[in-house]
Amino acid sequence: MTRGIEKAVVLGAGTMGARIAAHFANAGLPCIFVRLTACNLRCSYCDSAYAFTEGKKQSLADVRAEIDRLAKPFAHSTLDARRSTLPLVELTGGEPLLQKGALPLMQQLCDDGYTVLLETSGAHDISAVDPRVRRIMDLKCPSSGEVARNRWENLAQLKSTDEIKFVIGTVEDYAWVKQQIAQHKLDAICPLLVSWVHPLAPEQQDKSLKKVPAGQAPISRLQLVENIINDALPVRFQAQLHKIIWPPEQRGV
Repeated sequence: MTRGIEKAVVLGAGTMGARIAAHFANAGLPCIFVRLTACNLRCSYCDSAYAFTEGKKQSLADVRAEIDRLAKPFAHSTLDARRSTLPLVELTGGEPLLQKGALPLMQQLCDDGYTVLLETSGAHDISAVDPRVRRIMDLKCPSSGEVARNRWENLAQLKSTDEIKFVIGTVEDYAWVKQQIAQHKLDAICPLLVSWVHPLAPEQQDKSLKKVPAGQAPISRLQLVENIINDALPVRFQAQLHKIIWPPEQRGV
């Protein structure tokens, strides 16, 4: 994981590497992940708490050079990626928007012809993000312990190329998601993604994470999928490919 300073702008550029996109509508495509340091949320299920503080400093120029190096083998790819340039480049975290250097980095990568994705918590203003960036924005569910941090004003900024993601761990989460989809007509805005809360390995259970609120009932992955089918919920269930291919606790994937 790296952090960097250029012109007094702190950039947290975490573990960088070529992997496959695992969470979103681009699942299975080659993707360069830039994990940025720092997050102001402490979701109960967070599996990358190491990104809260770990990292080293790296300039914007160095981050871009490493992205170009990792992308070079894909220069002549014939894979049909539906109007996406391969490999994808995704900024994740932590929370990328806490780093002021993330905005110019995304703009520069778009200028260079990359298809850029941003994974963000939904707790920060997304209006300044380059419109060419495809934003994957969380809406935090009750079991996260951070539901009050959702910035609902962001919904007006979303485009059809963006995605809203829900991470569901309890029966109460599922009921809440159904309510939000209906109340805000979310399926008319952009694609909706649902992931199941994968249990944390012992080494991932950071003491700073919020606790699941008392009285909530866990939901199994099977129950979640069956509920989605039975309710004809307008969402795409996301199997977290990186936790299937690599050990669930492995970093940098």
